[in-house]
Parts: sequence; C-alpha cells; structure tokens
Amino acid sequence: MLASCVFYACWDWRFLAPLLCTTSLDYWISTQLENSRDPVQRKKLVTISVVANLALLGFFKYFNFFVQSMQAVLIQLGFQPDLQTLNIVLPVAISFYTFQALSYTIDVYRGELHPTRSFWDFFLAVLYFPHLVAGPIQRASLLLPQVVHPRKFNPQQVVEGLHLMAWGFFKKVFIADNLSPIVDRVFSSPNPTGGDTLIGVLAFTFQIYGDFSGYTDIARGIAKLMGFEFTLNFNLPYVSMNPSEFWRRWHISLSNWLRDYLYKPLGGNRQGKWMTNRNLMITMLLGGLWHGAAWNFVLWGFYHGAILVIHRISAPFLARVDGPAQPVKPLWIAIKWASMFAMTCYGWLLFRATSMEQILHMSAALMNPLEGLDTATLKTIGWIVSPLVLVQLIQWRTHELFFLNPVRVHAAVRTVAYASMLYMILFLGGKAQSFVYFQF
Repeated sequence: MLASCVFYACWDWRFLAPLLCTTSLDYWISTQLENSRDPVQRKKLVTISVVANLALLGFFKYFNFFVQSMQAVLIQLGFQPDLQTLNIVLPVAISFYTFQALSYTIDVYRGELHPTRSFWDFFLAVLYFPHLVAGPIQRASLLLPQVVHPRKFNPQQVVEGLHLMAWGFFKKVFIADNLSPIVDRVFSSPNPTGGDTLIGVLAFTFQIYGDFSGYTDIARGIAKLMGFEFTLNFNLPYVSMNPSEFWRRWHISLSNWLRDYLYKPLGGNRQGKWMTNRNLMITMLLGGLWHGAAWNFVLWGFYHGAILVIHRISAPFLARVDGPAQPVKPLWIAIKWASMFAMTCYGWLLFRATSMEQILHMSAALMNPLEGLDTATLKTIGWIVSPLVLVQLIQWRTHELFFLNPVRVHAAVRTVAYASMLYMILFLGGKAQSFVYFQF
C-alpha cells in the first residue's frame, strides 16, 4: 500500500489528496450503506458517492472543456462573453480510480457486495499500483477478496506473469514506440494526402493497440508475480467481425463497466428497440467523453454508437445472409472482418485527430487513399507489425492467449521466441514514449 502511494506520488504528491478523499468517502459511505436498512437513506448515500466522484472528475477533466464550448456557442450567437478558464492539471489515472471507487459503493448499494471492515484493504484495492494509472478497471468484487485472503507462491502464476510482461514490453517498446514517429508525422502535417492519411491511420491502429494492451499485459504480469489475478482487458480485438464483438474484445473492463453501471440502469434492451438504440448511443457518447475533454472523443463515441445501432438494426438481415448453408462462407467471413477492421481504423482517425478541421480534411483525403502513398513507409509498418499479426493468428487459431505455454510448446521454441523478443526490446525498440492512456 505504501509502495503504491509512493509510486503515484512520484508524478506529483499533491494529487494524492483527491485520490485519498475519493477512497475515504467511498469507504465511509459503504459502511453506512451496510448499517442502514432505510431505502431513502441508502439512496441518499449512494447519490452522495456518485455526485462527489463525478464532480471531482468533472472539475479536473471537463471544467475548461465545458467553459470553452459554452463560450464558442455564445460567440456564434453574437455575444462576446468573457468566461474564465482555470489552469488545471489533470491528475494521472483520475478516470480509472473514479470508476473503480464508484463501482464499489454501487455494488454495496445493490447488495451485490459486502463492504470490507478494513479501510486499508479497500485502500490497497483502489491504489494497487499495477492497475492504478491505466487499468484494467478492477471491480472491488474481484480484487478485494484477493487483498483480504492470503496469497501463496504459485510457480505457474510466475511463469504466466513473466510471459505477460515480456509480451507486453514487446508490444509497447518494439511495436508502439516504433510506430509513434510515423503517426506523429502524419497527424502533425497540415495537409496530408490520402496515402499519408492511410499510413497514419494504419500506424495508429496498431500503435494504440500495442501501447494500451502492452501496458495491460505488463500490469497483469506484475500482479501475477504478487499473487493477484486481474481481469482480461484485451482479447484479440482486431479479429472482430462486427461492432458488438469488437467491444467484447477491446478494453473489456471499461466496456463491462459501462454496460453494468450505465447501459443497464438506463434500461438496457428491456424497453423496446428505440429505447435500446437510445441507451446504446448515450452509453457510447459518455464512453467517448470519458476518454477526454475534446469534441473528437465525443464524435468517436457517437461513431461507435452509430455503428452499434446500425448493426443491431441490420441483425435480422445479417442472420439470414450468415446462415449455415452460406455457399461462400470463407469469403463472407473475410468481407465481415475487412469491413469491421476498416470501420475500426476510421474510428481511430477520429480518436487521434487534434481538431474537427483535421477530421474533415483527412476524411476527404481517404476518398483517394493511393494519392501520394509512400510504399516504403507502408512496408516499414508491415515489418513492425508482422510479429504481432503472426502471434495473434496463432492465438486465434489455437484459442490460447498464452501462446508460449510450456505445456504445449517445446522448450527450444520458447527459448528462441523469448530471446528474439528480448533482443528486439533492447536493441530495436523505438524512442521511449509515454503510455497513451496515461492522459485519461
């Protein structure tokens, strides 16, 4: 627990204050919820938790965004407002630990979880350093029992942990950091061609996956070395064949959090087709806004909400086309995968863009993706991502994410694979870059 505090304080010790306030408030509210049987009182308590947590997140993350947006609207209406913004520094991990603390009090309120009697156990569950800064978002119902109960040394956990760390460092250092200069060059260009845009979007598609899933694997690996099991956060998202499948495979901990604490409370799919589509759009819009205080994130959320709704509406037609008697099933599978991958890539353009003007320009440029295409850079991207694609094909075909499992893979093959990864991490990695999701 102390090590986790020091770890977080290394960035800026002052931001331990909101973290400690959030943790203390939610612990106190959970004990009051446990002791109260009055439904009105319990509702007031959980409302305090929700409002306090979201107010803290809203102040640090969204205050300037909403002020600037309001000012822009008033200027368009002919007013000349002088609204003041604040020089606010966003605390690292505030989006992650806010959601983790919120899920605890909500679960206690729902009766799905008994609160711990020890403040220090809850404190550690929230602050535990591997997941603190960029997830995966750990539910108290999954992590707290592991904190409370003793852990024993497990050789298999150590093997799996070291494997996850090696694979995570490889994805971050070799793949993401080598692709980062290509992405930065394209997205900083004032007028990229269609070919440049295609290269930049493809590079960012693999950069963000290598970066974020790499961090998650490192965090899960460290946790395993200490006897903890974190929830799986990525499960081959780029093999998805439809939007629903993508969100079951990408950032799984956030997807499940939004489903359980936002989509279902809104009504889920229980109130008819129109309300289901509305709930999907609200959930994805707020999920986009969770990623950052900028309109491109809102647009990214809207985009994914829209393709989820379209997929849901077209599901009966797709079910007929995708029947067991489909004569060209491999071709249909390839079409579904390619379509979903293309839609995902365009979504990353919205995510990475720095302005609405850039989104419009790059979207128009993609209408002619071969204009000014730099085949040498395209080959470089292919060379960088080829180990990832090879491994993920193996994982997909074998249904085994632990692709170097000693039970199934010969020691000589594992030795060569780990030596190759280590060599590329140490000598062929790109210039060190901060993790992308640290900004959220």
